[in-house]
Amino acid sequence: MVLCVLKNLRDSVRPDARRNLYHSAKPKLATTFKQKLGFSLLELLLAMAVLGIFVSIAVPYYGKYINDSKARKAMQEMRQVEIILQSFRLDVGRYPDSLAEVNSEMIDPWDNPYQYRAIEGASPQKKGHQRKDHNLVPINSDFDLFSMGEDGKSAPPLTASSSHDDIIRANNGSYYGFAEDY
Repeated sequence: MVLCVLKNLRDSVRPDARRNLYHSAKPKLATTFKQKLGFSLLELLLAMAVLGIFVSIAVPYYGKYINDSKARKAMQEMRQVEIILQSFRLDVGRYPDSLAEVNSEMIDPWDNPYQYRAIEGASPQKKGHQRKDHNLVPINSDFDLFSMGEDGKSAPPLTASSSHDDIIRANNGSYYGFAEDY
């Protein structure tokens, strides 16, 4: 008798409703897949934050790399100019009054002309404009040759703030580098 009641109950439920009872616990793949196609706002914000942190770290290093490569190029060009000046001195017996005299009006990597001052054999008035170290002692005895660096400004003492980024020749050619490191 109980079996007959259950059988009648089963037959009284519509066939399509019976199918929904069995399949309602399973997830629908099409709906689930469509929900996962995009990114949430939180995921996008997190990705943008990570990208922003990466860029804020990378940009200063890239700028320093570019500036260091320009400084190396300036040092190399200054060594070439020194060779030209030394050859002129061997031929003529004195250093030239300007770089134009040896046809070497080169431009540094920051688009400024290299600065040159003959010291050996120069008048006392010109010797007063020599580059000087932190003790105000002249850094060269033959000639001064330097690039004004990235800011395009310079002053005779190397301790001046406008001279810190200058690329200098010191100790009569024994040192090439930043003025602040000398």
